[in-house]
Amino acid sequence: MDNRFATALVIGSVLSLLSVIYLAAAVGTVSWYHYFTSPALANVSESAASEFLNEEEKANEKAYTDALYHCNGSLGLWQQCITFSEKNADQHSEDMMEPPSDYRCVSLSFSDQFLEKYTQPGNHNSEIDLVRTYLWRCQFLLPLVALGLIFFGAIVGLAGCVCRSIYPALGTGAMHLLAGVCTLGAVLCFSSGMHMLQSSLPPPPGVRGEYGWSFCLACVSSPLQVMAGALFLWASRASRREYSLMKAYRVA
Repeated sequence: MDNRFATALVIGSVLSLLSVIYLAAAVGTVSWYHYFTSPALANVSESAASEFLNEEEKANEKAYTDALYHCNGSLGLWQQCITFSEKNADQHSEDMMEPPSDYRCVSLSFSDQFLEKYTQPGNHNSEIDLVRTYLWRCQFLLPLVALGLIFFGAIVGLAGCVCRSIYPALGTGAMHLLAGVCTLGAVLCFSSGMHMLQSSLPPPPGVRGEYGWSFCLACVSSPLQVMAGALFLWASRASRREYSLMKAYRVA
């Protein structure tokens, strides 16, 4: 094998490995989006936290969204967390030290991800918001599809190594390109869904939201997958073209 092709395959493999690590970390963490609540609004008690942790309230989008707004909430694809504090009512505010904070998280099951969204969050009598519903479902399905494509692409690449052929890299490159598109689609679905949710249920004044490092990892993972796929495709096509030219030269 030409050194150029071997170098392209090695670089593509490294980029693929990095993209898998970044995407897996993004899927498994809860830092896709953060809400930062001003101290004046951070007055959620233990009862509100219990309501957030109640399994039955997962269907009530407004209930847990309000808790996220008022409790420095964090969102992930499979988890939602709040940070609430309890103030001692027997002490005066000027003598009060920093109130103890408690970090609570709830995990979303596979069935929870398929819950329908409504045009008026929390109001089950309103119409179903099909756009938000499918955006929510795609934002967690597409990363899993991307990881599956990269996994099968790696199997195809290993099969090519066993057969001592570079041609299977064509399939590996195509799978990485599709994985990059799926990861980009997940990022766009998540950001669009958050924008539509905040349009339907605006955060109260004093609450600021921003994307977290898990979201950034997913954004970085997509171009890495595309670059790895482009390198695999180039190595396979260029090697095949060179082999055809050498064969034609020998025949001549």
